[in-house]
Amino acid sequence: QVQPVESGGGLVQPGGSLRLSCALPASTFSHNTMGWYRQAPGKVRELVASITPRSPAYFAESVGDRFDISQDSAANTMYLHLNNLKPEDTAVYYCFVQIWGDPDYDVFGQGTQVTVSS
Repeated sequence: QVQPVESGGGLVQPGGSLRLSCALPASTFSHNTMGWYRQAPGKVRELVASITPRSPAYFAESVGDRFDISQDSAANTMYLHLNNLKPEDTAVYYCFVQIWGDPDYDVFGQGTQVTVSS
């Protein structure tokens, strides 16, 4: 059973940075799409960033080049780097990994809160 585990959320001032971590099984780093969603109160869940082996990373227009996504397969960890944070980035951030199946499906972590406020 694949169960992503996030960490690294917290309270940060506007313009600040955070790094979110997501622990995943080693077997998922070679072939599986993985990434991050976020959900703010009263809003639908939004795909923020994703990475697929041998393909360019995807970033939502709302985060542009402020966020980056990376992987450390030796540590079995995926990261979301949040830079130049804005109050509208406040949300619960969920990492996910896509599991191959018939059909494919996504498995989500429990979420980590990011609050951007002065």
